[in-house]
Amino acid sequence: MSLVTPLPAAGSFLSMQSQLIEFLQKELSLSNETIAVALRRCQAVAGELPMVLWQYGFITSEQLERIFEWQDSIF
Repeated sequence: MSLVTPLPAAGSFLSMQSQLIEFLQKELSLSNETIAVALRRCQAVAGELPMVLWQYGFITSEQLERIFEWQDSIF
């Protein structure tokens, strides 16, 4: 049994990111500007969007947990 999870294909990654952005906007009421700042930072440090949002104080630890639960539910 492999403990390594295969990386999603590029197209499915973009789809997952689009779904995540929609969740952030609708469920957590994050602005487009906040998400754009976090996305730029993700590209600069190769970080995941939810962690960058939390590190910059854009979301609470409770909201971070909601994001992780949501991600788990769609995979």
